[in-house]
Amino acid sequence: QVQLVESGGGLVQAGGSLRLSCAASRSIFSINVMGWYRQAPGKERELVARISGGGSTYYADSVKGRFTISRDNAKNTLYLQMNSLKPEDTAMYYCATIHLLTMRPLGSWGQGTQVTVSS
Repeated sequence: QVQLVESGGGLVQAGGSLRLSCAASRSIFSINVMGWYRQAPGKERELVARISGGGSTYYADSVKGRFTISRDNAKNTLYLQMNSLKPEDTAMYYCATIHLLTMRPLGSWGQGTQVTVSS
């Protein structure tokens, strides 16, 4: 089972940008779908974006046009470029591999990386 480690979070003002990284413990070439989730205090974890091995992407409506998910199979890394950040983007962000058929996250969650957007 692949281990995933998130990084790149921080404190940023509204309108700013951050780039999150998710480093995998082994090659992600054979992993079809990967994604980013987030969980704000008092709320359920939600899917932010996902990407297939072929590069097809999906974004939650709340981040569409502002966030970009990408993957670098050579570096075994998943990314999330976040622009025009809003206070409501404040959350702990997690990466995950996703089951191709159920589209549900697989494995256990890592420590995540905290994103805090000030108004």
